[in-house]
Amino acid sequence: MSDPVQREAAAIREQWLGQALSTLPADRSAAEAAISGLYRLIGLPPPHFHWVASPVAALTTVPPGARVRESVERMAAWLVPRRFATLVRELRRELDARIRPAQEPIDRLIHQQVLFPLSRSLYSTLIPPLRAAHAGPFREDWYRLLHVSWIARYDALRHVAGVAFTGPQLERLGLWATAATSCGWWWPREGVCVVSERPVAVHTEVSGDDGEVRLHCADGPAMRYADGWDLHSLHGTEVPPWVIMDPDVRRIADEANVEVRRCAIEHLGWASYIEQAGLRLVATAPDPGNPGSELRLYDMRRGTRVLLAVNGSVERDGRRRQYGLTVPGFINDPIDAAGWTYGLSAAQYSLLLRRT
Repeated sequence: MSDPVQREAAAIREQWLGQALSTLPADRSAAEAAISGLYRLIGLPPPHFHWVASPVAALTTVPPGARVRESVERMAAWLVPRRFATLVRELRRELDARIRPAQEPIDRLIHQQVLFPLSRSLYSTLIPPLRAAHAGPFREDWYRLLHVSWIARYDALRHVAGVAFTGPQLERLGLWATAATSCGWWWPREGVCVVSERPVAVHTEVSGDDGEVRLHCADGPAMRYADGWDLHSLHGTEVPPWVIMDPDVRRIADEANVEVRRCAIEHLGWASYIEQAGLRLVATAPDPGNPGSELRLYDMRRGTRVLLAVNGSVERDGRRRQYGLTVPGFINDPIDAAGWTYGLSAAQYSLLLRRT
């Protein structure tokens, strides 16, 4: 595929990602007009709109006109989202039918450079706050319809592959696009629709070679709404505020979640954590899988040990991240410990040319 085609697809992906993560105030008139248009397409009159400052406010507020059977706990059974899901399936079938065989190679490129990367990034940035806002079971069915990733695919097909969609098809796609880019999440009931404002702050980082965007902020909330509701995240892992604002060895020792504990230690710094926790150094050894670096094995609590190693690959800032791996307490040799984390013996690990 030519470089100009790939660059155009990448530009469309970044445009839609920027709109999805926008912190601008909602365009309420545009959002209400688009959502009203979608209601008409499923045979319902436009709803009354109830605006809230955040998803948690939407999920904890019973809007005027809401019916008892349409409580948030029963969202999977709501009539309107089910009708909208059918509407989207029918629209996508119609749009897919317009793709000609000669355009299919570009569609595969668009899947790789637009649809899949957007889906990963939006799952890493927009779904965690929603999951945190739900007090009960969380199902993504409705929220996936509001992702811009599927809309961006058809936008790219139109502009990059030259797929000719009909006027009515573009009109319906335009309603979904406007609803997805002019406000935050929305929850459609019969007669009333709750709509959330966008967040006022979103902090992200780009992770790995695939360019996935994920929530990350090392000195405050990674996402924050105007009513004060927020979410803290380090490198895409949701953490309690204390991990970022006040990490200490007592809280780390009491934390049951392994990933949260790891984030807290890394944020505090392994050197500080080892010193403050008083971990005993068991042994050190040059790292055969990462020449020039050292493996350090420490005693931890509860019959476990931690292997302190240096990442084999360079981070985006040019540094190599130091990290700890928990290993069984019976391991006394750092190279044995390193091999154990890979499912290898010490001899096998020593033969690695470069560990990542």
